[in-house]
Amino acid sequence: MVGLHELGHMLPAKYFGMRVEKFFIGFPPKLFARRIGETEYGIGTIPLGGFVKISGMIDESLDKSQLSESPQSWEFRSKPAWQRLIVMVGGVTVNAILGIVIFIVLTYISGEVTLPKSEAKYGIVAYDLAQEIGLKTGDKILKVNGKEYSAFDDLRNQDVFFSSNSYYTINRDGKILDISIPGNLLDKLADEKKYPQFLDPVFPFEIGELLPNNPGQKAGLKRGDQILRIDSTPIKFFHEFQEYLKTRKNTPIQLLVLRQNDTLLIPLITTADAKIGFMPNALLKYDTLHHSLATSCVLGTQRAFSIVIDNVRGLAKVASGEISASKSISGPIGIAQVFGNVWDWTRFWLLTGMISMVLALMNLLPIPALDGGHVVFLLYEIFTKRKPSDRFLEIAQYAGMSILLSLMVFAFYNDLVKIFM
Repeated sequence: MVGLHELGHMLPAKYFGMRVEKFFIGFPPKLFARRIGETEYGIGTIPLGGFVKISGMIDESLDKSQLSESPQSWEFRSKPAWQRLIVMVGGVTVNAILGIVIFIVLTYISGEVTLPKSEAKYGIVAYDLAQEIGLKTGDKILKVNGKEYSAFDDLRNQDVFFSSNSYYTINRDGKILDISIPGNLLDKLADEKKYPQFLDPVFPFEIGELLPNNPGQKAGLKRGDQILRIDSTPIKFFHEFQEYLKTRKNTPIQLLVLRQNDTLLIPLITTADAKIGFMPNALLKYDTLHHSLATSCVLGTQRAFSIVIDNVRGLAKVASGEISASKSISGPIGIAQVFGNVWDWTRFWLLTGMISMVLALMNLLPIPALDGGHVVFLLYEIFTKRKPSDRFLEIAQYAGMSILLSLMVFAFYNDLVKIFM
């Protein structure tokens, strides 16, 4: 992905007649290098990114030797601002295209997983906002606006929320009731801080993937284990498990677990945010809906950009202090742990697509030394017809690199703390 990102800078630079001195994946000291034409291609020892060195540009190399001389026709600084802008957004564009293509192919090949209405037989989990409109956990939704529905996601479809006088028909302990959906429900759903969830299906579960260096893994839980009881409280559904743990932060608990034909008693201590550290596998039968290539293009593109939107929201919450940066930011070690210990091609490409979209987003941040910082300065030049001075760009580059190095150290520190503490 880094190589493709840098290729996105190099190709338009060469097309516009700029001299590309170096194309490297990884940072110096170099492991391998070979000159082809005017460009030295190489691989660096430090695998934390890459760079393209274009003549006449203040970049990560901080090489100012050319700036004391008059601009040459092959230099970045001598080209029109619009050409320089295309070069700077080239890397982000390639990463975005890669992410979109991956999600389109995944959608076309793997299809869309849905939960049929017949499998939502245990009812719904009604969170705060659902409870406000009159729903209760355990309600079984029979119809939407008087009509049958086929998949559980139909209950949360925005078309339902946009329609006037919408309502759910439910079965509550044998009584048939209509629950109105207020017209301002979408406005309230937009307040993710107050209403992070609306409703989910009730489902029995088993232990899925265990998160590394979390209480569940350390205590010996295994994939496929079923939790029968926490302390003296019987557990059948996942929302019951979540509800029990809510007030038990850093608390010793005992799990009675069914593993194949054996029952085991496993003691552990929950985390500071009342977690054990695993992904649940819902014991429900899901359907896979396959789409045409045209539909997959639309859905895949939507999935790709939903990654960007979610990360923008996440960064905003980190900036506002709503989410802890130490829990949200990871480096290469954290990424490797997310990939897990078991190889799965679908998972591999899903995470590759996600990282490619995140790489595009992060490079667009308006931080000097990132593509987004260069884009801000170029847009300023285009709209004001005034070019920032070389001295200003040099200082901005130093400041941006200091920020990036600090973030890199912070990310590595976070990864190590999560592993060893």
